[in-house]
Amino acid sequence: MKAFDRIDRRTEDPYSSRTGSETRLVERLDPVVWGSAEGPLSPEEVQRFDSDGFFVKERLFSESEVAEMMTELERLPNLYDESAQEVVIEPGTGIIRSIFRVHRTSALFEKISKDLRLVDTARQVLGSDVYIHQSRVNFKGAFDGRAFRWHSDFETWHVEDGMPRMRALSASILLTDNTPVNGPLMLIRGSHWHYVRCPGRTPNEHYKESLRDQRYGVPPKEALAQLVDRGELVQALGPKGSVLFFDCNAMHGSTGNMSPFARHNVFMVFNSTQNTLQSPFCGLPPRPSFLAERDIG
Repeated sequence: MKAFDRIDRRTEDPYSSRTGSETRLVERLDPVVWGSAEGPLSPEEVQRFDSDGFFVKERLFSESEVAEMMTELERLPNLYDESAQEVVIEPGTGIIRSIFRVHRTSALFEKISKDLRLVDTARQVLGSDVYIHQSRVNFKGAFDGRAFRWHSDFETWHVEDGMPRMRALSASILLTDNTPVNGPLMLIRGSHWHYVRCPGRTPNEHYKESLRDQRYGVPPKEALAQLVDRGELVQALGPKGSVLFFDCNAMHGSTGNMSPFARHNVFMVFNSTQNTLQSPFCGLPPRPSFLAERDIG
């Protein structure tokens, strides 16, 4: 695995993964920036997203808007009963790790999912109308917030959800200051230009384990080292109210939070209406709708 392979455009699934023990790094076939229309991003920001796979728009939301969302975070757990799959608990601690589909259960986050500061950015980059593929809040409490393993979102969305092409992006709203010490998201600059075919085969109902501790769809260390060698390992830092926009294939993860400062972010994932989900490419039943929306209305 010393060089990136080229994808054969004639293959039925150019982004196949988890088909056995082999790991390969292959070139991306799809554009990163699909659109050319005007929008909220400057030409420089569009170019940065295209080349790096991400950028941070500082203080896009005001302090009062962030305060309102933080109040909603405190209320969210009360909207679900103990059996709700949307609420993901850290193994062995009882601490909430994530809450999914918040744009369907919270009127405030439904409004945020339609906020033109996010939607128009997604439209500009993806070159089409968009819809919410997934929404979630990730919690990292002070001292005990757990890590998230390295992964490309698209690899999971393709294999387990049936997303055909790399035409989606995430908007992560920073609800607390994201600093070097409280477990911020880390990304590999430029990693979105290549796709990692991961080893193993997806177990049935894999999501029940992967939401707590992902094992399949996690690139081997050698592949990650090669991506870092060709790019750069960076932290997505910014004051609360900032938004990290990142490509669906950008390799990212985060360490645990050992600091006394919480790190809470809400994610809105926008997919192109021209890239709606098919049957999962792993051949298994699709994941539940709280993880992958199939109704784009």
